Amino acid sequence: MGRFSIPMKGFVLFCLWVVIAEAEYLKYKDPKQPMVTRIKDLMKRMTLEEKIGQMTQIERKVALPDVMKQYFIGSVLSGGGSVPVPKASAEDWINMVNEIQKGALSTRLGIPMIYGIDAVHGHNNVYNATIFPHNIGLGVTRDPDLVKRIGAATALEVRATGIPYAFAPCIAVCRDPRWGRCYESYSEDHNIVRTMTEIIPGLQGDLPANSRKGVPFVDGKSKVAACAKHFVGDGGTVRGIDENNTVINSNGLFGIHMPAYYDSIIKGVSTVMVSYSSWNGERMHANRDLVTGFLKDRLNFRGFVISDWQGIDRITSPPHANYTYSVQAGVSAGIDMIMVPENYNEFIDTLTLLVKDNIIPMSRIDDAVKRILRVKLTMGLFENPLADLSLVNQLGSQEHRELAREAVRKSLVLLKNGKSTSQPLLPLPKKAPKILVAGTHADNLGYQCGGWTIEWQGVAGNDLTVGTTILSAIKKTVDPSTQVVYQQNPEANFVKSNEFDYAIVVVGEVPYAEMMGDSSNLTITEPGPSTINNVCGAVKCVVVVVSGRPVVLEPYVEKIDAVVAAWLPGTEGQGVADVLFGDYGFTGKLARTWFKSVDQLPMNVGDRNYNPLFPFGFGLTTQAVKMN
Repeated sequence: MGRFSIPMKGFVLFCLWVVIAEAEYLKYKDPKQPMVTRIKDLMKRMTLEEKIGQMTQIERKVALPDVMKQYFIGSVLSGGGSVPVPKASAEDWINMVNEIQKGALSTRLGIPMIYGIDAVHGHNNVYNATIFPHNIGLGVTRDPDLVKRIGAATALEVRATGIPYAFAPCIAVCRDPRWGRCYESYSEDHNIVRTMTEIIPGLQGDLPANSRKGVPFVDGKSKVAACAKHFVGDGGTVRGIDENNTVINSNGLFGIHMPAYYDSIIKGVSTVMVSYSSWNGERMHANRDLVTGFLKDRLNFRGFVISDWQGIDRITSPPHANYTYSVQAGVSAGIDMIMVPENYNEFIDTLTLLVKDNIIPMSRIDDAVKRILRVKLTMGLFENPLADLSLVNQLGSQEHRELAREAVRKSLVLLKNGKSTSQPLLPLPKKAPKILVAGTHADNLGYQCGGWTIEWQGVAGNDLTVGTTILSAIKKTVDPSTQVVYQQNPEANFVKSNEFDYAIVVVGEVPYAEMMGDSSNLTITEPGPSTINNVCGAVKCVVVVVSGRPVVLEPYVEKIDAVVAAWLPGTEGQGVADVLFGDYGFTGKLARTWFKSVDQLPMNVGDRNYNPLFPFGFGLTTQAVKMN
């Protein structure tokens, strides 16, 4: 046997070399190969379990590395307020995301997971991030370039924490301010919403000139995959009830709620999230005609479609009443990735059984997985699956805070200026012996930021994150000799006896998100109305309204000298003081109709019975003053 040993060893070594060479060269891992080749190569290697894993998105809390590996999980998310530790640093986020990613990479095929987060007005779950004005304020600016720059800044801050995917923008057209998500909508006018889709190239990068329509695009490691949401008609529900029924004919749906999706797809948006709401009684999460027939086939959208949080569960009423039906209806409608987000075993087992029983065809699974892989490959996730610390200094950077401050200035709307036009109150003089600042919202960073800030429902107070309250901004802006007295809810006698030169009253709504914000009365939160009465009855006053939508103002507007709609300005309250004191002029124009009474709702520009307190497009202007 001895004489065969050397050739035999050589042959074995040669075979080993062939095996190693085979293992080393996988077409799908080769960035030089065309995208279609890489997808095809990877798809043919994947088992059903691996494919269904790609379609599964789970919450961070349950995304242990072993779970990622065992179930081939394709995506992970942070729900609102879901963080590695309270006040987590960029490094904390990166370490967490990378740990989860290592679990995904340890699978047989090493397909990276994609981590998503709601970054809807900046990177709003993260401590020390720049919080930009909510969309309702940005619509006022009518400035697509500003919104694009905000998209680019948000992308950098999201990437600073190791995350490559943002569930933004919301391109809802809010037709009724009673809806708790109205502040997530740029305007009641779809034309403004369409122009604001310019945030998408801000988030993802500018499409190359030769791009095919509908193909997703993400320009490298400083950009993120975006998500146009919520498809479609989320802003048109009856009485503004969240997740409810949008009763409208085809002309209305396609003329008002759909157009911004055309722009988003032309701009290369990577993903589209489906709405909880229904259209004329049919749940959007089960609407095959619109999700597959229109979005995918007609508009040629080539990215992936994602459900909302437990979106398929809510196809039935009550939710989760018939989960097998929900999975079948949602996946058959054309949803590619399911935001489960916690009970992944049930979803995976149910979908597996539906495929094995030939109820859902393999072609539907393959379509979903191709789309998910297309986005992951486009954004370079296979080449750069793990985040590094190179962008951590972008989080809450001074440059981004200055941009947010600019956005605040441009988002303010001056609704009234002086009891007579010949005697305007604004801009306010910086030099005055004594001024009063009052109201629940003057010194409350959480109220200023609104919902979807640190927590899903937002947080009250000043300890939630880093920023400048309106009171702090006022104190920084006035002349050092000006005495600033702050009382949250002063008595009328106190105001009268103090001989204030003028007062700034900052009142509004307390934070809310989604259905928790649905409101039938739209009133200023107590004791706001009594603060207005006590202060404005005794001294010249400007009322700054901090709210996620127009609120009831008509009973007070006569006794107020000046009114400013500040919406939900975010962390950079200095932008409010910049304009109040005349360093910059007021330029904002209402992107929403300001009603007189809730009995008029819904009331939108162009309606037959249009009798608002302040019409769509209204906004007084002032000039900047050189020396104040």
